[in-house]
Amino acid sequence: MKLHELKPAAGARKGRKRLGRGVGSGWGCTAGRGTKGQNSRSGGGVRPGYEGGQMPIHRRLPKRGFTNIFKKRIAVVNLRDLARTFESGATVDEAALVQSGLIKGPRDGVKLLGSGEIDRPLTVRLDAVSKSAREKIEAAGGSIEVV
Repeated sequence: MKLHELKPAAGARKGRKRLGRGVGSGWGCTAGRGTKGQNSRSGGGVRPGYEGGQMPIHRRLPKRGFTNIFKKRIAVVNLRDLARTFESGATVDEAALVQSGLIKGPRDGVKLLGSGEIDRPLTVRLDAVSKSAREKIEAAGGSIEVV
């Protein structure tokens, strides 16, 4: 058997229904749309959300909540990620994290959290560092600079 000889089992693939191709096809005349009415016309039908004149559900339900336009989007990185990605003595800043693929997308800062362990000294220059992450990095011989 070769790749070009492969084909599906008999009856596994069904042809598409070709509408409006003559009375003898079985789908001529009204082409499966029924007789008369809004849905039988070309371009007919109702718009999404229209409920026949009844007050639509999206207008019956109350509005709720709001979007804070001033919120800060902070990217989060854990110590275990740094231990897996960076070599001993490396400088960890926002550009290095983007290049390594640990953070992506628009953000207003990066915070380092202390989940995981680290065994090599790193120089960390980020917007925020948790207390446990600071202790673990300094214990490993690294330094922290909050930008």
